[in-house]
Amino acid sequence: MGKIALTKTPIDGLLIAEPQVFSDARGYFTETYSRRDFQALGLSMDFVQDNQSRSKKGVLRGLHFQKKHPQGKLVRAISGEVFDVAVDIREGSATFGKWFGVVLSGENKKQFYIPEGFAHGFLVLSDTAEFAYKCTAYYDPLDEGGIIWNDPDIGIEWPETGLSPELSAKDAGLLRLADII
Repeated sequence: MGKIALTKTPIDGLLIAEPQVFSDARGYFTETYSRRDFQALGLSMDFVQDNQSRSKKGVLRGLHFQKKHPQGKLVRAISGEVFDVAVDIREGSATFGKWFGVVLSGENKKQFYIPEGFAHGFLVLSDTAEFAYKCTAYYDPLDEGGIIWNDPDIGIEWPETGLSPELSAKDAGLLRLADII
């Protein structure tokens, strides 16, 4: 039924996915994921876990990755708005240490596909946001890694929210990319 449009980003492997949305006076319907549609576009990832979070404005989650069991992710905002970021941490990549960000919202229904080999994080721009993502590997708390959100070598241009980013204690203590390589 549904089709998905993919847009490449300046970083190889990162894709913006836009599912077809059917709207009328009652509301809308969309397929948020169809294995058949993704496979038709040459993407054959196998998702094994779905996650969902709710956060308030100014919350910054990330930048997270798994070391030995990396996760590919298909992320989206169910409601509200977030600035979603991926940082290339693939050894030998021509874009190692580079970042790309996109605004995801319940309104624009865009999704962001982040393959294995990237650190990921997001900043909530709206009063609240519900965020969902599919993962290609199971979460392993003993395998997690992270990069501090404001690493000057990466230079992510986070949008202004009028608030200081609210971080978990774990995220506030993350190191710079240069310190973990």
